[in-house]
Amino acid sequence: MSSKSASKLKREAAKAEREAARASKDGSKKNTASNTPVGKGSVTSPDALAAALADSNTFERTATGVLTSAAMSRDVKIESFTLSFHGRLLIEDAVIELNWGQRYGLLGANGSGKSTFLNALFARDVEIPEHIDVYLLNAEAEPMEINAVDYIIGSARERVAKIEEEIEKLSMADEVDDLLMEAKYEQLEGLDPSTFEAKAAAILNGLGFDKVMMAKATKDMSGGWRMRVALAKALFIKPSLLLLDEPTNHLDLEAVVWLETYLSTYNHILVVNSHSQDFLDNVCTNIMDLTVQKKLVYYGGNFTTYMRTKSENETNQMKAYDKQQEEIAHIKKFIASAGTYANLVKQAKSKQKIIDKMEAAGLIEKVAKDINITFAFQETSKLPPPIIAFNEVGFSYDGKIANALYKNLDFGIDMDSRVAIVGKNGTGKSTLLNLITGMLSPVEGSVSKYAGLKIAKYSQHSADQLPYDETPLDFIQSKYKPDYPGQEVAYWRAWLGRFGISGTHQTSEIRTLSDGLKSRVVFCTLALDRPHVLLLDEPTNHLDIASIDALAKACKNWEGGVVLVSHDFRLIGQVANELWEVKDKHVIKLDMSIGEYKQTLVRDSKDAIENALRLGKVSK
Repeated sequence: MSSKSASKLKREAAKAEREAARASKDGSKKNTASNTPVGKGSVTSPDALAAALADSNTFERTATGVLTSAAMSRDVKIESFTLSFHGRLLIEDAVIELNWGQRYGLLGANGSGKSTFLNALFARDVEIPEHIDVYLLNAEAEPMEINAVDYIIGSARERVAKIEEEIEKLSMADEVDDLLMEAKYEQLEGLDPSTFEAKAAAILNGLGFDKVMMAKATKDMSGGWRMRVALAKALFIKPSLLLLDEPTNHLDLEAVVWLETYLSTYNHILVVNSHSQDFLDNVCTNIMDLTVQKKLVYYGGNFTTYMRTKSENETNQMKAYDKQQEEIAHIKKFIASAGTYANLVKQAKSKQKIIDKMEAAGLIEKVAKDINITFAFQETSKLPPPIIAFNEVGFSYDGKIANALYKNLDFGIDMDSRVAIVGKNGTGKSTLLNLITGMLSPVEGSVSKYAGLKIAKYSQHSADQLPYDETPLDFIQSKYKPDYPGQEVAYWRAWLGRFGISGTHQTSEIRTLSDGLKSRVVFCTLALDRPHVLLLDEPTNHLDIASIDALAKACKNWEGGVVLVSHDFRLIGQVANELWEVKDKHVIKLDMSIGEYKQTLVRDSKDAIENALRLGKVSK
């Protein structure tokens, strides 16, 4: 028989002390426990800042619902859930059902309200039991003087102190809630200070941090690396309910593989909003679909299973719908033909009762199809190869070839190129794209381009350059009217519509659009630029799955060249026919598929992945 844990013994001793104290109590009142939710942190803690972000839109966000799960259940069930944002209804009369040990993939179109939903859960806009601690990854780590390991350890120590404070308050209550006390002690069991440093370092290592990067102060890190620190903190804390909003953004392919493996062992409750089908397949046990009818529909299994089940359900629903409509039409035809014949009028009334019963029970609805999104890039003039040529190119940011990021780059890009650039973060993938555009110049060698060549680039920050106080319709009209003389409003509306920006989204200020819709506006501008070559630097970060598939199809059908940097294995597989790896200051052309490349990452990361699995299984 295994020995009892230290925290188990501690809470049994504490329980005995409480019972003894109650027996000798003189009846005087003691302070009751505060209901401050775990996960919000103190005013000055990083957790408080994250909570503040979730709370910052509280007045624009309204949510109602009824908690129906058992008082101390580890599951969360909320019925009659309704959510609005800026007066727009996002979810109506839905059921939130999150069961312990399950990992949910949250699906929905751009602008449907996925991020708002996660923020509402984290801010506890509706009641969530106090013993369920909630953590949302929605912001990067703060720029501070401390390094990544100390940042995580500091947050963990704050968390331990917070739980111990709550235990102390609970123990002083007149009526001690032993079940809640038990839950608090269980939260402490997974937080052993003697393991903090090793565990934090292991998680950071899996997310791509070497020793030098771990030692760097967070204030000296880029936003992407600080987001990784925040992700590492979320994994370290391992709350009862972990909410992740696009966690693979800012990760390289190797870190994505590690994160998939780590989360596949997550044995509390996980809700993840992700645009990556591969990621959802490898992590999720269930799918939550935020539908166009503003409901949450649940499916067992991963993304692939969801797609198959949904298709089968919709086929069966349409068959039942058609059969019912045919039956109703047949009955109505009989009623109409009955006329005033006495013997038929009675039958007609009886038939009408059949329809009335159908309507009272609820008619089978026609399947509501998702909005069809079809990205499209314009035809472009053909240019002879090579349209871009690198000749013995070397580059360094300080101008000294001794400190080169790249050496001896020698390659060409043509109109039919479909290239995916892969490699670890920090090796210079985005720098390479900037060398192609001419934003950066070589220290040695040359980059030659065909006269008249037009390059369009999508970057992770392109949406930040949009005029937030304008509408998409006004913006593209004012920007492109000189290049498209004589075109009326309908023309510009049609272009926005091709990229899934329709209805009121076309005439709403860009600042009010979701990140995904802002990204679609950027893609619309790239199409209107009529380039010969598209450079795509992490184009999927804010797109939904339907938009990513539409982008892939548009790239395949387009006649220009495409150079892609992405952490999305599926998009690379759909678009690229060449893999170029950035490694050891060179660009190496790989003779393998993206699937084969992923397997090499799994093999190369074996130790880190095994460590991730061990860490995931150890924590309760």
